[in-house]
Amino acid sequence: MEFSYGTAGTPTIRNLEDAWSKLSGAAGTVLSPSGLGATALALFATTKSGDDILVTDSVYRPTRNFCSGMLSRYGVKTRYYSPGIGSRIEDLIKPETSTIFLESPGSQSFEIQDVPAIVKVARDRGIKTIIDNTWATPLFFRAHEHGVDISVEAGTKYLGGHSDILLGLASANEATWPALRATYDAMAMLPGADDCILALRGLRTMHLRVKEAEARGLAVARWLRSRPEVSRVLHPALPDFPGHEIWKRDFSGSTGLFSVILQPQYGAQDVARMLDQMRIFGLGFSWGGFESLVIPFNCKDYRTATQWEPEGAGLRFQIGLEDMEDIMADLADGLGRLARSSAPKDVATCA
Repeated sequence: MEFSYGTAGTPTIRNLEDAWSKLSGAAGTVLSPSGLGATALALFATTKSGDDILVTDSVYRPTRNFCSGMLSRYGVKTRYYSPGIGSRIEDLIKPETSTIFLESPGSQSFEIQDVPAIVKVARDRGIKTIIDNTWATPLFFRAHEHGVDISVEAGTKYLGGHSDILLGLASANEATWPALRATYDAMAMLPGADDCILALRGLRTMHLRVKEAEARGLAVARWLRSRPEVSRVLHPALPDFPGHEIWKRDFSGSTGLFSVILQPQYGAQDVARMLDQMRIFGLGFSWGGFESLVIPFNCKDYRTATQWEPEGAGLRFQIGLEDMEDIMADLADGLGRLARSSAPKDVATCA
């Protein structure tokens, strides 16, 4: 009997697992109550006490906290590498290195990694690779076709699409699937059936929503690039973005999340005046739903393999599905407030 006990899952969970495996080109998928939960399952499946792992310095910060907290308690050492390292990651590998964790583009800072180059080094050395593919989804980046062993994603975002679920997915290739499934079965970290029903609902329209997010994100990014308040736009699909050629080679699209670096004269209080009166854009860390969101950010305090020294404050935008005229008007009003501001020039930060 397949579902003999509650932690064995349900037909609804199995339906979502099978659908995601088919979409991702994976041998199998396991689910968890959050994206970070999926990351934890993947890392527990590929590591043991005494192992060394390499993690991109641009990784999602909660993943970093999990590595430095939980994994370190179990004797797994984490070292961080520059996201632009490519095949030179070979120089960092030790005999005890078991896993390389990638995220492309990077969280907040959007660096693009040369995934095929890193995967080749890993495979030649018998090392497992994991990627956080939440930004692109399997629709725009085929992680397993690029040789990645485990792809993790926060289904909370584009899969759910309505900011009303918490869900994580980890899909694996044939060689790594048994270890991932065994880890999942041992931990019984399964989501609720209701969240899976909502995720299956979201799956029906995800291809339409991410394509619309791509078009809207690019339109806003190009407009922001022309604004005098903005120094740089960090969007991998823009031709002048560092790593654009790798993005163009490996990805089939972009989504609605990107960042900007403001001109250096604007400080924390200037940014606060801009954001506090936004009408369409809310302040929020998560993304992928209907609503447009923005957060100030600063990677300086937690980068260890690279230096984050931008010329101005950083803002990360999620372009939602509201009326585009309203979105653009809200941004124009906000940047106008920023330009009129004369607050002290300390750099904005975000916890």
